[in-house]
Amino acid sequence: MHDIRAIRDNPAAFDAALAKRGDAPLSADLLAMDEARRTQIGAAEAAQAEANKAAKEVGAAKGRGDDAEFERLRALVSEKKAEIAAMNEDAKAQDAALTARLAEIPNLPADDVPMGADEDDNVEVSKWGTPRDIKDAVEHFEIAAVKPGMDFETAAKISGSRFVLLKGSVARLHRALAQFMLDVHVNENGLTEVNTPVMVRDEAMYGTDKLPKFGDDSYQTTGGEWLIPTSEVPLTYSVAGDVLDEAALPIRYTAHSLCFRSEAGSAGRDTSGMLRQHQFEKVEMVSVTHPDQSDDEQKRMLRCAEDLLERLDIPYRTVLLCTGDMGFGARRTFDIEAWLPGQNAYREISSVSTTGAFQARRMNARFKPSDGGKPQFVHTLNGSGLAVGRCLIAVLENGQQPDESVTIPAVLHGYMGGKTTIQPDGTLA
Repeated sequence: MHDIRAIRDNPAAFDAALAKRGDAPLSADLLAMDEARRTQIGAAEAAQAEANKAAKEVGAAKGRGDDAEFERLRALVSEKKAEIAAMNEDAKAQDAALTARLAEIPNLPADDVPMGADEDDNVEVSKWGTPRDIKDAVEHFEIAAVKPGMDFETAAKISGSRFVLLKGSVARLHRALAQFMLDVHVNENGLTEVNTPVMVRDEAMYGTDKLPKFGDDSYQTTGGEWLIPTSEVPLTYSVAGDVLDEAALPIRYTAHSLCFRSEAGSAGRDTSGMLRQHQFEKVEMVSVTHPDQSDDEQKRMLRCAEDLLERLDIPYRTVLLCTGDMGFGARRTFDIEAWLPGQNAYREISSVSTTGAFQARRMNARFKPSDGGKPQFVHTLNGSGLAVGRCLIAVLENGQQPDESVTIPAVLHGYMGGKTTIQPDGTLA
């Protein structure tokens, strides 16, 4: 959500920042709406002052026996009440219209975000690891060791397309990955583990910028609740309406949760395998910070996610998203892309974004400065640490062997009961 006062103070800067995203100038329209709203509020206040003055004079007219003036003033007060009520309703409607319009406008990019139209204009900032030379590498679902434990047909019978039933060794490896991620985040990265609801109210989706923009990409129950697209929603919204002590910042959370997305805008993309599913699991990181700390916090969160891939020995690259590829609520986003030998390509496995005060303003999340100043909006950040299913894909494809077995990364052996390999028949050894 944008601050209309900031737009009022510097409309040219607002339009210039929007232009980086390829959007047309909007400040003139927004300021016209704001001016009409403020004019109506001023008129209502003037009418209220006039009514208050007349109300005081009613008693005086009655006291001096001026019945004609008494009746005139009483009628005026009654008329003004109706007029003021209509003015206030109109001002309220104009205020709601302005708020709704501001909610439709994406966040402004940080100054260091590169200009660009799409993912081809993203900028690689680092690369780690050397992809193995795997002769005749195949995708995860084609590996013999994986096939017994990755059942798309039964999942389709149960739920439809873009679902998967994981079984046996593959299911255990999937669970091991989530436990490994959580253990590192909690024990080493200092995050507090949270088990969140997977259904949230409209307010939570709106406050974390998922509504109204992404309503079509999410699932809503018949009762009106939303299935979370990511645990970023409940984690971030947990501080909605709060005025936190500055000393409590930063707040750092992590959660392993089911996530649900309709993938409405991805028809025909990644239809094979489990790269793009309607239901998936993710270990999320969320930070709530002082504005002065948010840029450093984003770098810290990025390293938390990168470190997991390094421990798993998965080659990856990190890219800074350009203005045309960045999400609606993001001020700056880094994507981490894991190497998938079966696709001979790097594919996204984590996004780490700072939203600045964009979400905080929508959900009125503030902190009280320790020096006693007035409350300020916090900054919120979120990042995948990591997407469990996509990490499973990366582990399977990078671990595939000539005999179609899969070697399990050493850091997961303890989670797998000491087993080191998924054999071609799908059993552990």
